[in-house]
Amino acid sequence: MTTTLDERRRLLATRDLPVDLVRVCCVLAVVVLHSLMLGLVVEPDGAVGWRNVLQGRPWFPVASWFGQLMPLFFVLGGFASWQGWASVERRGGGARDFLRPRLLRLGTPALVWFAAVGGLVWLAVALGLPLPMARLLAHGLGMPLWFLAAYLICQAAVPFMIRVHRDHPAAGVLVPLAGCIAVDAVRYATGVTTVGLLNLLLVWPLVQQLGFFYADGSLQRLPRWALVLLAAVAFTGVGLLGSSGSYSPDMLTNLNPPTVPLVLVGLGQAAVFVLVRPALARLMATRPAQAVVGLAGSRLMTIYLWHLLVVIAVAATALVAPTVVPAPGTAAWWWSRVPADLLVLGVLLLISLAVARFERGPRTAGPPPSARRLAVALALAVVPPFWAMQIGLDPAGFVWGTVMLAAAVLVARGRPAV
Repeated sequence: MTTTLDERRRLLATRDLPVDLVRVCCVLAVVVLHSLMLGLVVEPDGAVGWRNVLQGRPWFPVASWFGQLMPLFFVLGGFASWQGWASVERRGGGARDFLRPRLLRLGTPALVWFAAVGGLVWLAVALGLPLPMARLLAHGLGMPLWFLAAYLICQAAVPFMIRVHRDHPAAGVLVPLAGCIAVDAVRYATGVTTVGLLNLLLVWPLVQQLGFFYADGSLQRLPRWALVLLAAVAFTGVGLLGSSGSYSPDMLTNLNPPTVPLVLVGLGQAAVFVLVRPALARLMATRPAQAVVGLAGSRLMTIYLWHLLVVIAVAATALVAPTVVPAPGTAAWWWSRVPADLLVLGVLLLISLAVARFERGPRTAGPPPSARRLAVALALAVVPPFWAMQIGLDPAGFVWGTVMLAAAVLVARGRPAV
């Protein structure tokens, strides 16, 4: 028992615990915010619809600068990726050794989710759920999958972008930033929204790049007044862009396709994180905080993938028990969010007990596949979540999505050793 405790202490000593804490908080905040946003209603024609209870309120745009925590998650993901790449380099490995385990750790739980949730959707259709309602359900369940596509793209870019950061740190930021601005300019000048999809290849890798400045200590070396100024300039820039008429001040609107304001939000959030890091470090010195972060941190992808299914299920109680569950947006409904959120988190914990093991990815017995095969696996893994983000899932999408993700995992695993 003493050895286990010593090993745990050594592991904690090698980790940046405030980073672990904030990454967990980012994902849990997504769960809570989606629970706060989603209100299911019955339309006059009897169809089931949904509305965003938060969006549209006058305070929501500014609140989204701090409540939309995905930019900060990608910043801290850059720090984690820097550490992961450094570990691969110490072992004498290369880009394939870095990407394959990450593709498996993201692709395997996504495969399980597509197969299991798709099975539930098809079962609901078989039991008499009208196809339009099944399509609405499938589309809603697939909405958070944009993260999977964006994060896989970012992970694939890590080895190259770290080399750029080490040799030309300023260019590593300014070049993709110029690209982001150019894409947004063309998008808004032409009115062709799909042009903005190019920023999926630029905005999130650029936000991840900001995390490299935390990983190499550059942000921590800034005096506190400079960090305050950096955060103030970043969020002022968000406000100016939001009031310019070209961009929305609402970061939810700027999310897909991603836009330049998200980069500024990530910069501002990163500066605030460094400012409060000493307080977070003191919190993470306590056993309860370490226990909670350890429990949630080992199943973040599982929580993220499955949370909307649980949120929708809890929200659906308003349809089956309308006299018990308050109408969305009412004062009573807001008060009911506390037990509803606790219920969502509790159910997610139970689900994670069954499926979180897939987050560790399958054991890989063979050598890493060739760069070409790994690129094919990456493309196979990115297409289903990208489709869910851009087009939306339907019941058939779960079928071919499962097939593509299964192929991605098999290709990434490589040939077994003989």
